[in-house]
Amino acid sequence: FGYGNAQGAPALREAVVGWLARNRGIRADPGEVVIVSGVAQALALLARVLREDGVRRVAVEDPGSLGARRQLEYGRLETVPVRVDEAGLDIAALAAGGADAVLLTPAHQFPTGVVLDGERRRELLAWAAAGGLVIEDDYDAEHRYDRAPVPALRALLPEAVCYAGSVSKLLAPALRLGWLLVPPRLLDAVVEEKRYADLGSPVLAQLVLARLMDSGELERHLRFVRRRHRRRRDAMLRAVGARLPGARVHGAAAGLHLMVTFDGADFTDTALASAALALGVKAHPLSWHRVEPGPPGLVLGYAAGAVGDIEEGVALLARALRRIG
Repeated sequence: FGYGNAQGAPALREAVVGWLARNRGIRADPGEVVIVSGVAQALALLARVLREDGVRRVAVEDPGSLGARRQLEYGRLETVPVRVDEAGLDIAALAAGGADAVLLTPAHQFPTGVVLDGERRRELLAWAAAGGLVIEDDYDAEHRYDRAPVPALRALLPEAVCYAGSVSKLLAPALRLGWLLVPPRLLDAVVEEKRYADLGSPVLAQLVLARLMDSGELERHLRFVRRRHRRRRDAMLRAVGARLPGARVHGAAAGLHLMVTFDGADFTDTALASAALALGVKAHPLSWHRVEPGPPGLVLGYAAGAVGDIEEGVALLARALRRIG
């Protein structure tokens, strides 16, 4: 019932090590794990530590998470957009951009859903081995339906990769629990920042999560929700195909959302999202997550809705599209 260890409850750090070994191919020691309040806090801690370490410019994916970009900028780091294509982050553009570090989602890129391909992974690891620092947000890595898992970058070059993950997409964002692994030279500074940020994450919740991980219940839960999410994903794909014939779907093989784009459209995605919201449907405009301009699009989540709700939501999106068209 006390504050506990600022680095995290030993039981949870040990459980996380086992989870990462079984599910992400990462070999680590419990002493390397820092328990954090989700990936958002991991980025906030890293921003402060990296700035003290001399880092000023961090490359980010474009399109990429608006929230992640804002976390780094709030930490007074300059973000440098690097384009994402069907093979993932453009590593040649990263190298030309002059950033000291890069934040990316290589297992399931947000929002496009692409996986960083083998050649790009090799190029990225070579860039990191030459002095760059990789911040790996292992976003949606566990939720895959039509493709095999890819190993985490942290498993391949731990001395140059900061790795962040959480249970926000596995269980619930409200738990505010995640983990951060950093190169050894940064560990003490990250733990110190965590201590002064909040004296450590809530201990009781950590012990419950440790029990779920150690008992196998979390893996059983993951197998269950994969089947449920696949049904919901399939329902959204059918509905988009039937109701939004002009939409191009991206990222359907994994994750908890689809990205749809409307190539050649003469409307803005913010206008479409606003019209949809007026009908009771919430969707992220793709432009929120872009730095450079691109075709209009939406990010559509399907994990939280039943099949009937998904079908109704896409029908309402189609109505919103007709209203602004």
